[in-house]
Amino acid sequence: MSTPDKQHKKGLSSQKYLEIAEIKDGVVIMKNGSMKAVLMVSSINFALKSIDEQDAIIYHYQSFLNSLDFSIQIVVNSRQLNLDNYLQILKDQEKKQMNELLRMQISSYIDYIQGLVKMANIVSKMFYVVVPFSVMDVAGGVSRVMGGKGSSSKLMTSRSTFEKYKDQLFQRVDHVIENLSGTGLRMTMLNTQELIELYYNLYNPELSEKKGLADMNDLDLAN
Repeated sequence: MSTPDKQHKKGLSSQKYLEIAEIKDGVVIMKNGSMKAVLMVSSINFALKSIDEQDAIIYHYQSFLNSLDFSIQIVVNSRQLNLDNYLQILKDQEKKQMNELLRMQISSYIDYIQGLVKMANIVSKMFYVVVPFSVMDVAGGVSRVMGGKGSSSKLMTSRSTFEKYKDQLFQRVDHVIENLSGTGLRMTMLNTQELIELYYNLYNPELSEKKGLADMNDLDLAN
């Protein structure tokens, strides 16, 4: 069994392999000096749309792709849905329920949910659009994905430089939201805390099943 001291050293040793230098102001700063913003995006049931609606969605998505003069990354994160907290809430309600009939109904519903979880591997999917920005983009060059030691230090120590490039990154974010919303998708940019939680869960998938990001309906979504 590993001690807390060993776990701490393990965490520190694994950090050197991450490409993330810092997360602040809703921006992920990479070790090569590039920046990224992450949008959480809702989903739509394309199969349930009419032919005309499907054609309209395809047209808007095609127009969105043609409007881009920078690269984006579309990420689908699948993870097993954990219903332990939900079941515990139901059990608490069952204990508090004074009506015998309602208590029996809650108990029956709990048994149904528990049986469903055992029978089916329920997986939830989260969709993200990663919007990047690099100083190399401004210079007309190709941004590096790896390397560039020390290139992020200037970006982090100079607040005015950081704000300048952050504004340009957010302009890209606005462009993505404005043009992609025509497909009927809703989206919101993750803040600093949500980004930290997202990346932590991605690198610790066994813990992400216990606690995840807020539901799309609970976030401030751009229309």
